[in-house]
Amino acid sequence: MKLRVCQTNRWLQTSVSVSQRDFLSKASTEQRVVMAAASCLLSEDQFLCCICLEVFTDPVSTPCGHNFCKNCITQHWNSSPLCQCPVCKRKYYTRPELHVNTFISEMAAQFKLSAQQEASSSSRRRSEQQSAKPGEVLCDVCTGTKLKALKSCLVCLTSYCETHLQPHQTVSGLKRHQLIDPVKNLERRICSKHDKLLEMFCKSDQMCVCVVCSVSDHKRHDVVPLKEEYKVKKAGLVKKQAEIQGMILKRLEKVQEVKCSVQLSKEEADRELEGGVQFFADLMESIEIGLNELTEAVKEKQRTAEKQAADFIKELEQEIFELTKRSSEMDQLSSSEDHLQFIHNFSSVKTVPPTKDWTNTSIHPPSYEGMVVRAVSQVEKKLNDQMKSLFEDELKRVQWYRCYAMLDPDTVHPRPPQYKGNDCRCVLSNLGYSSGRFYFEVKVDKWSTWTLGVTRKDNVKGQVQLSSSNGFWTLCLCSDGYVVSTEPAVHLSLRSKPEKVGVYVHYDEGLVCFYDVSTAALIYSFSDCSFTEKLYLFFSPCSNDGNNIHTGGFGCVIQ
Repeated sequence: MKLRVCQTNRWLQTSVSVSQRDFLSKASTEQRVVMAAASCLLSEDQFLCCICLEVFTDPVSTPCGHNFCKNCITQHWNSSPLCQCPVCKRKYYTRPELHVNTFISEMAAQFKLSAQQEASSSSRRRSEQQSAKPGEVLCDVCTGTKLKALKSCLVCLTSYCETHLQPHQTVSGLKRHQLIDPVKNLERRICSKHDKLLEMFCKSDQMCVCVVCSVSDHKRHDVVPLKEEYKVKKAGLVKKQAEIQGMILKRLEKVQEVKCSVQLSKEEADRELEGGVQFFADLMESIEIGLNELTEAVKEKQRTAEKQAADFIKELEQEIFELTKRSSEMDQLSSSEDHLQFIHNFSSVKTVPPTKDWTNTSIHPPSYEGMVVRAVSQVEKKLNDQMKSLFEDELKRVQWYRCYAMLDPDTVHPRPPQYKGNDCRCVLSNLGYSSGRFYFEVKVDKWSTWTLGVTRKDNVKGQVQLSSSNGFWTLCLCSDGYVVSTEPAVHLSLRSKPEKVGVYVHYDEGLVCFYDVSTAALIYSFSDCSFTEKLYLFFSPCSNDGNNIHTGGFGCVIQ
């Protein structure tokens, strides 16, 4: 190595004439930059003095063409009886006059500067490397402060930081080693029985095995390369991710649906309150209590609806959070190129967090029909002039939900001979209702007795008990007057005999209201009912006058 340095220097010395040295001494800055770049292409050995083994300081050239530090060659000749070249042993009977080789001196100075910059850069890069945080993989080679590992080698079973990884990136033999993202417990990738790399997967036992295991303990099993199973499971993970994303989307849509329902509920509540406030604003101070009770009742319904919606939204957002968290875990696992880690973590990540089926869950805006009516009824004597107008508006609103029902002939009971006089004839509608609102009217002016309303029974035969607990929400005109099917039954005192009765039902709110259509008066309301089955329109003349019930459309008539 030293000989090569001296030979290179001799070539430089002999190749540079006096005129060239003069040119170098007068070289421009640009030329010196080019020369500095050339010096970077030379190794450190080419700038070492063969006496002190350090980079040249004031280099001089002997007549034989070798270069030394001026001080080194001077001391060498001073301590020796002979004046000869330390390299080629050429003797000089007269000590040569030595002059500093300007070209080599500048090249050496440039090399020193480059070496210092490289050392500084290397030190800076190492200082910039982050120390490993808790939970991160440490470099197995670092002493003292452990730096964060950049890669793990499956051949060396060692994790390396950026500095200690360089041999694997430069040495040809180490370049062939398999590097992966840093992982802990590299020993888990080795078969404990055969000390071989776990690079196969047994589908029969659902476990990772080595090559020896695949031909011994798992000889007759379905064994595939680990990479192949990785692709299969990753494809399954991608599919599961898409499924979760779909679930998230559905829940986001459900959140929006709930919010829209709340908004509609609020708008309806605002409209109802506006009408109520306008109505009570014109009244005397004596009815302020009625106004406050109405306002509180409407607000309570709205608060209940908002609370129900908020609970749904909170539950949905929690499910979205869990699903998003699981999706992030899947994203992290999906991006991993570490086959073994992927397989180990696949089972814990592939499952979808427990969620609720929201398909049939919805928020129904509360109904406010009848609330103002009931409040005004308490001060009826003072509000006679305004009551009729108010009831008419109320009736017009519920009449928007009018349905046109037909009788179901299969449900008609014409009082056959085998039944005695205690049973009532009745008929149901051909359609049942399990959600929403509906309204119908029955003309009853030609009947001396009758019962009408709704029932959850889809087939009424023989003698029945008309009560809300038995699934009947009805208004009845009998010998005792007007009676509603509460428990116990409630007798009503009406100002006038209704000619046409309107029945309004809000299934989701559990509300059944009866109206005298002619006077637009509310007769009675069933509230807070619990409907779980279809509701059918119900009518019975409850008379023994021998008249028949016509099934093409009520003779009584349902409109």
